[in-house]
Amino acid sequence: MEEGIKTIFVCRDSLEGILCGVYDAWMSRLGHGNVELELENQGNIQMFSQYRQVEETREKTEKVISAICQKAGQEAYEVVFRVSLSGEEGKADRIYRFLIYALNCKRKVMDMLQIPAVYEAFRIDRNVGNEAHLLIEFARFSKTREGIFVCTVKPKNDVIILMAPHFADRLSGENWVIFDEGRNKAIVHSPDRGWIIVYTGTDQWKERLLESTDQEEFEQLWKVFHKSIAIEERTNYVCQRGHLPLRFRPYMTEFGYRMGRDSRGQRPNL
Repeated sequence: MEEGIKTIFVCRDSLEGILCGVYDAWMSRLGHGNVELELENQGNIQMFSQYRQVEETREKTEKVISAICQKAGQEAYEVVFRVSLSGEEGKADRIYRFLIYALNCKRKVMDMLQIPAVYEAFRIDRNVGNEAHLLIEFARFSKTREGIFVCTVKPKNDVIILMAPHFADRLSGENWVIFDEGRNKAIVHSPDRGWIIVYTGTDQWKERLLESTDQEEFEQLWKVFHKSIAIEERTNYVCQRGHLPLRFRPYMTEFGYRMGRDSRGQRPNL
């Protein structure tokens, strides 16, 4: 390789795509300092760099997962999995840098937060986990005419897969859908089949999920209840925003919106 030329491996924004990118970069033998991972359609073109498109195969993915679990342990793999769900552009290369230490230092890597690459992986992991935890608390379901419970969210990170096990346990006997409006994908659950990920791809799903239901009366009672128990003298909007970020409110019944829309069917301005 010509001196000073960096090789950038371009991969798809998915766990499988990133792990195949890790495999290709590692097996290229170009040296960790001479390679970088980048997601498709993200980042600027870098000068003095050559680009290689990552080819995804099941074999590559399984080899990397097996290496992580055998050398660094299941906990390290879970960190990699959650980081892959992040909305940050540089997550692919951060996973690669984390795995350099994980595969060499093995299980000790989980205690090596003094290393920037490890710290960054844990920071992103914590951010993804926190958002999933908050969405589980703030998720609101409406019931369609067909009897399906539907929740619409728009998270920064791709976390609906982390929400699914909680609601599969709490609503195990119900048909329900958690719809990620920003990514056009959903978790679909049925009592007898468990849950699966569905990529909607069109606005047809959105229109179907946003149509009116017979829940309006109950939602109005819920709003009146919240208003009636509020103590006006103790109103503290700054504290409220700290516990309940503004970006979650368009999808919460208590704030007067149904399925991410106001009474006029429009997105509210926050």
